[in-house]
Formats: sequence, C-alpha cells, structure tokens
Amino acid sequence: MRLKSILALLLVILLVGCGQADAPQLQSDTEIISIGEGETSFILTVTDREGAQTAYQVHTDCETVGKALVELKLIDGEPGPYGMYVKTVAGTTVDYNKDGKYWAFYHGDTYATSGVDATKISEGETYSFRVE
Repeated sequence: MRLKSILALLLVILLVGCGQADAPQLQSDTEIISIGEGETSFILTVTDREGAQTAYQVHTDCETVGKALVELKLIDGEPGPYGMYVKTVAGTTVDYNKDGKYWAFYHGDTYATSGVDATKISEGETYSFRVE
C-alpha cells in the first residue's frame, strides 16, 4: 500500500510539473543570504506557501545540490524509490499526505528532471524549491 501511495505521489508530481509555468523569478527586494564554505557556489531560492521568497548563496565543496543542502541543514526528507523525498525546506515542513502540497524542485527556470540528491552542482546555477 505504501509503495502505491509513493508511486501515485510521483505520478502527480510529474504530471503537475509538466504543466507548470516557469519557476518564479527572484523578487527584486529579496536579500540573498550567504551560507556555507567551499569553492563552488550556487543560488537557492525558497518560495513558501504564501509566496514569500528567501534566497541563499550556497558555498560548498559537495558534488550534488542535495548533499550540500543536507549538510547545511536546509533540507530534510526521507529516502524514496527515486531518491530523496524532500519534506522540509528551510525549516518549513510540507507533507503531501497531510495537506496535499509538496516541495517542487527546479533547476534554473524549469522543473528539475532529476531529484535534488542526483542533481550535480553547476557553478553559478540557480536552483529552487517552492510549495505546490
């Protein structure tokens, strides 16, 4: 039963993601918070339920976005059959089974085609999570 629920959730995520417009642009008044240490950096934008944005410039030596964000305690979740199922971003927990919402992961302006834990970091790229 649990596997069916997870597969149904992934199907919903894929279907919703395919029909999504571009991820929201960084609001001009959003302050960018610098976190972490390392040679590589990228921007992470978090958009909560109300549409409020928080932006981070993440510095890391990790190879994947997921590993960097877990180490910095910006995301948390549980293992799933397709990688990490992110439930908490920047201290805000969203659970599809409880409220019908989930954290959508974007690479640039498009819905990511790989999970956060499988997405290789590219210097200067922008990644984002938003509640959908």
